Parts: sequence; C-alpha cells; structure tokens
Amino acid sequence: MTNLLEVKNLKKHFPLKSDTLFSREKPVLKAVDGISFAIKPGETLGLVGESGCGKSTAGRVLLKLLEPTDGEIFFKGENITNYKGEQLRKLRREMQLIFQDPYASLNPRKTIEQTITEPMKIFNMDKHERTKKLNRLLDVVGLSSYHKQRYPHEFSGGQRQRIGIARSLALEPELVICDEPVSALDVSIQAQVINLMEDLQDEFDLTYMFIAHDLSVVHHISDRVAVMYLGNLVEIGDADELYANPTHPYTQALLSAIPEARPENTKQRIILSGDLPSPANPPTGCKFHTRCPYAEEICRMETPELKTVSTNGQQSACHFVKEVVEEEV
Repeated sequence: MTNLLEVKNLKKHFPLKSDTLFSREKPVLKAVDGISFAIKPGETLGLVGESGCGKSTAGRVLLKLLEPTDGEIFFKGENITNYKGEQLRKLRREMQLIFQDPYASLNPRKTIEQTITEPMKIFNMDKHERTKKLNRLLDVVGLSSYHKQRYPHEFSGGQRQRIGIARSLALEPELVICDEPVSALDVSIQAQVINLMEDLQDEFDLTYMFIAHDLSVVHHISDRVAVMYLGNLVEIGDADELYANPTHPYTQALLSAIPEARPENTKQRIILSGDLPSPANPPTGCKFHTRCPYAEEICRMETPELKTVSTNGQQSACHFVKEVVEEEV
C-alpha cells in the first residue's frame, strides 16, 4: 500500500540568542531533530512523549505551518517540502489540523456558521453548497442547524471541540493532524469526542496523526504508535504489540505509568532519574542515556538508529535491542 504521508530526517530548529557577543556557533533549540516515519491511507498513527519533546512542533511542520530546517515531507508521493504560494494553498484542502484548546481556537466574534464556512469561502464554494455542507457537518458532529447562529461562548468545551472538528472537515481533507484534541476536556467528554472521531474516520475515509499525552487514549484510537523523546523517535510499531512488548527503556517507563483499571492488578512502576534535558543543549550519543538505567559508554558516544526488532515491523532506537533480519525468500 502506498504511503499517504512520508517523512525523511525531518528537523525543526529554532534560533536562540547567544550568551556571548562573538560566539561562532549560533545556539539553536532542536525541537525536532531528525525523525522519519510513514502513514498509510486510512490508518491512525499515535504520537506520544513528554511535554516539550517536539510532538506538536512536528505536527505543525508536517502541515507547513512551520518551515522545516532540514529533511523532506512527501504527501501522496509528491515532495511538498518547498511548497509555497498557490501550491501550498491547494495543499490546505487535503491536510487539516484539530487544535488542542477548544476555547482559544475559535474566534469569539464569529458565529459558528461563519467559523465553519470560512474555509469554504476561501476556496470559492457557492452559497447553496456552503449551507448544505454546513448543515451536514453540524449533524455528523452531533450539533443541530439552529446552533449555527450562536457564538463560541454559548457552548461547552466538548461542543466547542465538535465545532473545531467540523471546521477541520469543511474542505474534505485526507489527512488530519489531531494535536491533543481531548486533553482540555473532562474524561466523560473525552470518550464522546474519541468515539466521534472514529465514526468520522470511517465515514469520511480520514487518515489521522493523533498527538496526545494520555497513553490509554492513544492505545484505543491508534493503529500504530510512535514514541518521541527530545526531538527524536525512539520506538514505533503496531499499537497492540508496542504496548504489550515495549523494547526501548523510555517506552517501558512511559507505559509503566498507565494506571491499572483493576486495583488487584499490580505492576512495577519504573521511575526515571533526573530531569528532561534541554533541547537547546541535548546530550551527545543517545539522548536518553542521562536517564536510562541501562546506559553504558557506547550510549554516550554513538546515536542509535531506529532498527527493526520484530517480525511485525516494530522499530526501536536502542543499542541493546537485537535487530531482526528478515530472511530473503
């Protein structure tokens, strides 16, 4: 199956002010520091990691809301890395974003009708078609047509996120980047929105990249999961396999923090030592070695590459995970 989205060695560095006036090297914050992955049509790739690891930045770079520092982005086989102007404008129809904060992402001065139909107006859709699509979108996200003349402050948090989802589907995109779409919602509302997103994926044939902190939510909605640490991917694979058999020490620590649904089921919690290093001054070699309980000298000297560690294609970036070599047929 052809990949819908493919990313090769993607980097996003932000320049920082130098402490010294005559410094030769300009300091940079390495928010995303060389990630590679692919997403197939119709699947959901979950992206998890600690705050500050570069998840949201990666999503915005994929959508060309931020320009990449290096690397390549392919969408439907086309290299979109250097798209600008009219090329980028046309691409907006096929790639959309669901924002994290349903309170801040809606214009308080615009009605719901204005908010959802604005993208349609930009692409010159006629008024009759806009009205027809608006009513359908409101219906599929669980709202009614009489809501369209109301303003964002008249809705609850869950309803606002439904409006944000409807807006993201206004141009019938193929890829939707979901930037922590349920993290600002109550747990009961989270379940409703997640179920809605799954229904919409089937109805509109959507492909998701789902960025989140809640590991249980990611497991529920994702086909595959990628784990990010300090700008790098440390593990990626099938969701069920990765959760059942995490191979990278960081993934193991993350999954050990998931609360058990049944109190009688106990598991060993892995507590990482130290703090998350600064992306402006990351450690050499494996970036996780400063907190890894298994780190050795090679971890401080050499950066591990993602390598296949299972027959199902699970990949891990650790020096001590045995690589699986497929036999030639």
